[in-house]
Amino acid sequence: MIRVIVIDDEALVRSGFELILGQDADIDVVATADGVTALAQIDRHHPDVVLLDIRMPHVDGLTILREVLTRANPPVVAMLTTFDADEYVLQALTLGAAGFLLKDTNPRQLVTLVKSLAAGGVVLSPTLTRSVIRGFSAAEAVSSAVAAVAKLSEREQTVLRHVAAGRSNREIAGLIRHSTGTVKDDMSAILAKLGVGTRVEAALIAQQAGLVDGPQT
Repeated sequence: MIRVIVIDDEALVRSGFELILGQDADIDVVATADGVTALAQIDRHHPDVVLLDIRMPHVDGLTILREVLTRANPPVVAMLTTFDADEYVLQALTLGAAGFLLKDTNPRQLVTLVKSLAAGGVVLSPTLTRSVIRGFSAAEAVSSAVAAVAKLSEREQTVLRHVAAGRSNREIAGLIRHSTGTVKDDMSAILAKLGVGTRVEAALIAQQAGLVDGPQT
């Protein structure tokens, strides 16, 4: 059972996400909260996945994200936003968010995205990915991304393509017919060669370098 907490300042958004996710037998929405009570609920329920509004009054999402990731065994956190272009998204990814999605994500996709997060995958909303990439897509930056990806072996590039598609290590292992341990080793090498600390940052470099056809969900 995947334990989920939804954090948003709007009660309607919280209840909508809870209703959609609660219909799946593998997901248990253990709590919903606004920014003020978010950390208390997370510490109480120890969720696997947190869906966190990036912009809230009183206590904003970035502040909560920083605090959550200091926990000994932090949950996976994906940021929620209403805006197609949100300047806080890149900052959230740098801090350690596992992805981001728009609040009007198709309900049928939402369950799949949460399961992907719980399995160790990344979630990149297509519209937002384009916006984030445009935010640092100067010719020099693109050239740098291409050069970084060129350092990867053929198998590492294949693994990175699957990471950018939101697949977990276990899923990738099945697709490339190697063990999960091998994929983990490949992932560590990829992060080191790209000079980044998270799968999401690696996925964005893959997008920027043109390693994949387009933004993935």
